[in-house]
Amino acid sequence: MMSEEDSQVPIWSYRVNLDKRIRSDHPLRRINGVLDLSFVRGQVAHTYGRRGNKSVPPRVIVRMMLLLFLDDIKSERELMRIIPERLDYLWFLGYQLDDPIPNHSVLSKARKRWGKELFVSLFSRVVQQCVEAGLVEGSKIHVDASLVDANANLRSVKPLDTKTLKAIEQTAREQLQKLDEQEDDDQSQPPPSSGEGGAPSQPAEGKYFKTNRQFGSKTDPDATLVRHGGLKSRLRYKSHRVVDDAHEIITAVETTTGAVDEAARLVSLLEAHEDITGQAAQTVIADARYGSVHNLIACQKARIRPHLKLLGESIRGKGRSEGIYSEERFLYDPSTNTYRCPANQLMKPRRLHPQRQTWEYVTAKGVCLVCKLRALCTRSCTGRTIHRHRDQELLEKARKIASSKAAKGDLKRRQHLIERSFADAANCHGLKRARWRGLWKQAIQDLLIATVQNLRKLLKHLSKSDQALANPLIQLLHELSWLFQSRSAALLAI
Repeated sequence: MMSEEDSQVPIWSYRVNLDKRIRSDHPLRRINGVLDLSFVRGQVAHTYGRRGNKSVPPRVIVRMMLLLFLDDIKSERELMRIIPERLDYLWFLGYQLDDPIPNHSVLSKARKRWGKELFVSLFSRVVQQCVEAGLVEGSKIHVDASLVDANANLRSVKPLDTKTLKAIEQTAREQLQKLDEQEDDDQSQPPPSSGEGGAPSQPAEGKYFKTNRQFGSKTDPDATLVRHGGLKSRLRYKSHRVVDDAHEIITAVETTTGAVDEAARLVSLLEAHEDITGQAAQTVIADARYGSVHNLIACQKARIRPHLKLLGESIRGKGRSEGIYSEERFLYDPSTNTYRCPANQLMKPRRLHPQRQTWEYVTAKGVCLVCKLRALCTRSCTGRTIHRHRDQELLEKARKIASSKAAKGDLKRRQHLIERSFADAANCHGLKRARWRGLWKQAIQDLLIATVQNLRKLLKHLSKSDQALANPLIQLLHELSWLFQSRSAALLAI
């Protein structure tokens, strides 16, 4: 007999055991099994007072923020509306069916109170779990960055006032001064036999900050106008990350404004990778934006193989340099620190370029003007100039490594490895759009997204490990069952 619906509301309400309602292989149950948030309360305790109303437990707030990016929920308001409707969310947060759900403002207040330090710790701890699980090999890493649209409209962009511009320039000068103080004194000395005084202290190539900002957003002052792919300029941030080659675990994350040069962040990302994983990189793989002279030399000094696509490699021998002698035709004599041009004329060092850190070598005055090979050598009215970096030997070794067969293979693998990491973050976790305003808040977003991605990788690895352990047991059970059936058949035959 067909039954009918019972529309009567029950008089009594019984407590439901949510733990029995969540299946054993549910993703949130598996995340709960590997996620250790015991450190949260102690790390943020100093940000709370001893009196007043009790707050939402910090670990519950962290779990809410993870849910926000795990399922790419569009807003915190939407998250609070969804939580009462989802048994798995309630179980993951430790709530019962009748427990009140906090207001969405608890998340923004917690971020403001905690800062980004807690989320750096959370990301680092998850990476350490991946290291312990054998998912991080550490020696070969990929580096790249992706633009993130800021949560601000172009209508909010206005010209900066004079006071703000001066403050930006002053900050840049202070940062450059700190970098200059870190430079070794011997690097600013001229090479032997040059006969010239030392050049003024200047930052090496790659160590600079763009200060020519003339416009800023009133809504999000930290975001900068960036044009990409020939499209219109937009307010953006830039998310930098290091991805391990073995299992695509994200081992380092850094957030900057959109105008920051990617090449200038390579060294700091390498240091962050080593600090978090405890393993020094031996090979770094990146595209042409990182293939600057400064990065090549820095990798050589750190004994890291730079599998970097060389900057300007595709345009070498074109433009103004097309049809003239390349620098390989000029012979360098280290004993005299001079060059010999194709016409066998002597070229001596003239001065040290303050930013490129290269020495200029030229012939004596008037020699190039009467040279028979002038048309094949230079189009300059003053004559041919050869540039040699102060660390030229290291640069040549790095370029040789970057042009090797192994480097080309790694660059080909990079195209789908790290691009897949960014694509997954954009399609599944909302990387391409900033949820909040401000550089430090955007840093929290990037850290949470990377943490969620690493957790998914860790769970996938653990499930494979459990399956690998279960397979021998299943095989043993099949053998015992076959043996039992065989003996039963033999007994029946008797």
